[in-house]
Amino acid sequence: MDYNRMKKSLVAVSVIVALGVVWTGASWYTGKQLEGRMAEMISNANAELNKASPEAGLTLSYQDYHRGLFHSSMQLVLKPTAGMTSALLKPDQSIVFNETIDHGPLPFAQLKKFNLLPSMASVHTTLVNNPTTKPLFDIAKGQSFIDAQTRIGYSGDTSSDISLLPLNYENGEEKVAFSGGEFKAEVDGQGDKIAISGEAQSGLVKTVNQYGQHVQMTFNGIKTEGNSTRSEFIERIGSQKATIEKLAVSIEGKEMAVLEGFNIDAKSEIQEDKKHLSGQINYTLNSLKVQNKDIGSGKLTLKIGNLDGAAVHEFSQKYNAESQKLLADPAIAQNPEIYQQQIVELFAANLPLLLKGDPVITVAPLSWTNAKGESSFNLSLFLKDPAQATGEATTPEEQLNRVVKSLDSKLVIPVDMATELMTQVAQLEGYQPAEAAKLADQQVKGLAAMGQMFRVTSMEDNKVVSSLQYANGQVTLNGQKMTLSELFGMFGMAGTGEPEVAPAPELEAPAVPQQ
Repeated sequence: MDYNRMKKSLVAVSVIVALGVVWTGASWYTGKQLEGRMAEMISNANAELNKASPEAGLTLSYQDYHRGLFHSSMQLVLKPTAGMTSALLKPDQSIVFNETIDHGPLPFAQLKKFNLLPSMASVHTTLVNNPTTKPLFDIAKGQSFIDAQTRIGYSGDTSSDISLLPLNYENGEEKVAFSGGEFKAEVDGQGDKIAISGEAQSGLVKTVNQYGQHVQMTFNGIKTEGNSTRSEFIERIGSQKATIEKLAVSIEGKEMAVLEGFNIDAKSEIQEDKKHLSGQINYTLNSLKVQNKDIGSGKLTLKIGNLDGAAVHEFSQKYNAESQKLLADPAIAQNPEIYQQQIVELFAANLPLLLKGDPVITVAPLSWTNAKGESSFNLSLFLKDPAQATGEATTPEEQLNRVVKSLDSKLVIPVDMATELMTQVAQLEGYQPAEAAKLADQQVKGLAAMGQMFRVTSMEDNKVVSSLQYANGQVTLNGQKMTLSELFGMFGMAGTGEPEVAPAPELEAPAVPQQ
């Protein structure tokens, strides 16, 4: 909410009115100011909602504003936007929040917590029980699942403490349990800077699936922490971290999968030239077990840089406007397959805008590790703006050369690591350990030999290795130079040349053991 245009004299008044009769006058004044600014604040909130999540198709409004001497009250209503199909709510659904506002400069809610800092208001938010939210009230034993207390400073800054209440619900074979969670949100007076953090300790969902099987999912230790700043190019830049200590799924009492130590760490920023954007996202998974078998751990680091800020802004505006048109068409919005297809086509049509800054994409690395070793894939891709090319691209090589400046990639798969992974997969499919090991050995050796036959891979130190470099129309595949046309010819794609194929090693068809 933006309170920056509040009269400067109100700040001085907040100190003077700390005692007695003056406090009463200030409380009334603050309440009146809030009422007069409410329409503006709601409008600003909807603008933010539309920018941040246009596909949600939701609009915020308020109703039943009642101003008192020390307190005011109203309701905030979240409903589908008129003429659009919401992804979250049906046309006749709404989510309503009760808002109780204690007027400043020393709101009573703050005094209860011994917070003596003057503020314009303190707002208590709870969920209203209506047909849309009734199922949530049912499992929360009739209480509001959300309870938030927000302090509003005279500068417009807000600080919210948000509590999610514990849940414990059982109905026949269905069960929902949740430890509750505590979250904190800090927003500056202009809405430019936002910081969010919080955690939830544990949760459980138990139900029966469409096949009559008892399914249970549990989680432990969800945490999030992040901050963002408004940008002139994209809606927000900043950083966000999220972790899950453990996530487990079981069917009929048998543990099917357990993920431990799943982490996401993402950040975006404006580069030093103040014209380009860059971003990075890191995924890590410390452990994956499937049916009590240790499958391993993985990580992915994806970076993108040199995005032209103005082009990204233009892309965002066009994409958001067109996606809202799709949501306004019931025939599209109510058909997930058609909607997804249209969204992909919309993205592809506007993709050239994102190439204006000659962006760079890096994967360093994508890897998976088990007890026998680590497989990794690394990629460095330099793109270029196709609009800068001259003439007409008439061949696949020319079309690719308009978009790709250079590429450097390498894949390394240790044979022992791959064999171990395939052995575990075979056992999950029902093979006995000895049969699974033999089958995995044959499969990995067969794939390695096939890769060599087609010159896609080579063998180095008992590792399957593949490398590909490209620049200025010249390709280097596993150390062998060739043209793009020759590379395309290797894979049966349209090309003008066909390289000489090295003699294929003899392959022995793997015998598949009977289960």
